[in-house]
Amino acid sequence: MRIAFMGTPDFAVAALDALVAAGHDVAAVYTQPPRPANRGRLTPSPVHVRAEALGLPVRTPESLKPETEKAAFAALNLDVAIVAAYGLLLPMAILDAPPHGCINIHASLLPRWRGAAPIQRAILAGDIETGVTIMQMERGLDTGPMLAKSRVPIGTATAGDLTSTLASLGAQLVVDVLERLPAVHPQPQPEDGVTYAHKIDKSEARIDWADSADAIVRRVRALQPSPGAWFEAGGQRVKLIAAEEEPRADIAMGAPGTILPGDRIAAGAGAVRPLVVQPEGKARMPADAWWRGRRMMPGDCL
Repeated sequence: MRIAFMGTPDFAVAALDALVAAGHDVAAVYTQPPRPANRGRLTPSPVHVRAEALGLPVRTPESLKPETEKAAFAALNLDVAIVAAYGLLLPMAILDAPPHGCINIHASLLPRWRGAAPIQRAILAGDIETGVTIMQMERGLDTGPMLAKSRVPIGTATAGDLTSTLASLGAQLVVDVLERLPAVHPQPQPEDGVTYAHKIDKSEARIDWADSADAIVRRVRALQPSPGAWFEAGGQRVKLIAAEEEPRADIAMGAPGTILPGDRIAAGAGAVRPLVVQPEGKARMPADAWWRGRRMMPGDCL
């Protein structure tokens, strides 16, 4: 098929590679414009970098709303557009331009976790499984009919781990959908079970020791690698890179945030054992090395 690919972050790169490998004619790759990074330097998106390496034409409009952009998209004479975490609103003129419309790779089991941060929200909520949904795009936010789904257990995966897994899964699934497209029958999303995955706010990264140990460890996994969950110790911000939980019944009681024997920290329910930390301005290190450097004692409170 003659397609346009529309995506921006690392999550979308696997799908672009898979579509090219499957022999589809990629007429154009749309991605977000270069943004300041690396000490303010304009940096192209991961999809931009990969598309150029593949020799594909790249377009980086700030918006698709101008009539000139709509006309340029229509002039590509596409069969279908594939979208994966693009980050720009697609006007109806864009959605309707290709005969097969625009097909989205969404990193959740719709209708659960529509929106911007489905992977992080699934981990934060304690979901047992997640997956990828291939859906036909329409005007609403991730409301379109579903073309295919695939499930994976979450286990103890971080958001980074899960992003990589779902990117590969989505790439395979969208290629399969395109091969079967004339015979695929879209299924409307059920009205029950709708949840919204709002964008992660930086304020959510701060650990509240009054939360349960389970919730704290899930926060650590959900916000790893970015923005990273953190707490304060002696006025210093410390990122908690990896941690495990222990039940309250096995430890001495202590107010939330109290340091317990065995280099553990009391939570609202249970305790958290840090495994890997990153003090502000320093590299990651094993938590036991950080404890020795801090010289903190059981009974001290973070």
